[in-house]
Amino acid sequence: MKTRISVGAGLLLLLIVAYVHGQQFGNQPAKLDLVKVKDDLFVIHNAFVPGNTTALVTNEGVVLVDDKFEVDAPNILATLKTVTNQPVRYVVNTHHHGDHSGGNVRMQGAGAQVIASEAAFRHFVDAKQPGQPTVTFVDRALIHLGGKEVRLYYFGRAHTSGDVFVYFPSDRVLAAGDTFTFGAMTPMLIDYQGGGSAKDWTATLDRALELDFDTVVPGHGDVTTKAEMRKFRDLTITMRTKVHEMLMQKKSEAEITAVLKSDFQGAQLVFPGLLTGLLNELQ
Repeated sequence: MKTRISVGAGLLLLLIVAYVHGQQFGNQPAKLDLVKVKDDLFVIHNAFVPGNTTALVTNEGVVLVDDKFEVDAPNILATLKTVTNQPVRYVVNTHHHGDHSGGNVRMQGAGAQVIASEAAFRHFVDAKQPGQPTVTFVDRALIHLGGKEVRLYYFGRAHTSGDVFVYFPSDRVLAAGDTFTFGAMTPMLIDYQGGGSAKDWTATLDRALELDFDTVVPGHGDVTTKAEMRKFRDLTITMRTKVHEMLMQKKSEAEITAVLKSDFQGAQLVFPGLLTGLLNELQ
């Protein structure tokens, strides 16, 4: 399953910044691949950006987790047609960022209901973002479709304040959104303007890791294992411990930035205000 990523880390981070904020280079759709995870579960995958789309296929319709950008929606639907003639009934947004929710308008136009956490919904509303979810939940929700069950969980802040985990119990698969990215990113992907938190991230992952799964669909990157997600969780502690130690040593912002660049792939480039938010939170 592992695909080598040829884009350099610095360029990749710049691409992620642009995509998260809705800028698409030439408005070109991503090249999509279909990855079969289980007989009824697929990942519509691309080269890291935009985010992964997970599809549960049932005899009564499809449940999608995230739907990339609006420009990608037709290709998502065309890709689904290669494995099912059933319509998309539900779209679950793991969070509000446009590279995971940009296809909402088109999916709603095709008859799908969009679901998100109540915290993520508030970000949609505040930003006047199109394709706003019509169903929200606070802690937990269930989808029953075609004799299959999908469990939705909100465990707290991490990448944003509204991150959702989507659990497919019969397949032992978890779609983690951007609480976990695999292959070319680190736990420095904190959107403080979107309510993210370095401190809470670890506890949020701890709650997710209590679920009984083997396979993880990360927000970005290749389908991987629970063991890799646990390594990522440990890295959240390493990162914030390092920053806290440097703050206690009275290191300058420039010195801290240099360490973040070398050890955590240029974190300050990802979201506006990330470095300021991180230093304030870890004082």
